Amino acid sequence: MKKLVVTADDFGLSPEVNEAVEQAHREGILTAASLMVSAPAAADAVARARRMPSLRVGLHLVLVEAWPTLPPSELPDLTDARGLMRADMERLGLDLALKPSARRQLSAEIAAQFEAYRATGLPLDHVNAHKHFHVHPLIAGAVLAIGPRYGMRAIRVPRETRAVLRAAEPGAAPRAALDTAPWAALLAVRARAKGLLVPDRTLGLAWSGAMTPERVAGLLAHLPEGLTELYTHPATAGGFPGEAPGYAYAAERDALVSPQAREIVRRDGIATGGFSDFRTR
Repeated sequence: MKKLVVTADDFGLSPEVNEAVEQAHREGILTAASLMVSAPAAADAVARARRMPSLRVGLHLVLVEAWPTLPPSELPDLTDARGLMRADMERLGLDLALKPSARRQLSAEIAAQFEAYRATGLPLDHVNAHKHFHVHPLIAGAVLAIGPRYGMRAIRVPRETRAVLRAAEPGAAPRAALDTAPWAALLAVRARAKGLLVPDRTLGLAWSGAMTPERVAGLLAHLPEGLTELYTHPATAGGFPGEAPGYAYAAERDALVSPQAREIVRRDGIATGGFSDFRTR
């Protein structure tokens, strides 16, 4: 059986993102969104989610390049001079290995983000992290230790099936995601040992920020059996604080509402929903 979770990351980042999430859920194939609990438009995202109870919402942990939940003064090893989570992921990963203080701050910030999510009152469909930083073994350990206390029952594992990409776009040579692949495999083993639901594959890695209508339709047309997460970054327009340079935000929104995508899902009998829907089927 083909099962599909279509997720929008960065829910709460800006009104443009939130509006696109609402459009893509009401008019298209979007079934889930991952909330940045301390982003500038988080309150607007929560209000929209409450109006759309069929939208499955999860926690998009922010551990790099964006806004922490705790005061930056409590996270001296993790934040920069602007008060944002550090952007130097490689060095930060090393500091987590070498500094007990950094690991204590990491656990405190992860718990604070789970607490903030719980305060929204929204059911927790899934957990993932900005830039997939939860694949780092030390971060994964903290998330797997803390998350179940807050009802975490599913987690993204960023492993992409290359054959599906080549079938979706013949002649394409998508970049490899070798930086996450070994750690993602380890995360899958650790998560399943905790009884968490993980997808069989995650689509959106190689073409992150460039999930055009043609690519999304191609991926849907060649969707394998099993549980797939297809994640996107829709927005009505760019030009907002925190945007990723070069991302085709509006094109990704268009991909989710395109008649072709909706027709492929209907034609092929693809079961869609959030992770929580597939735990009970």
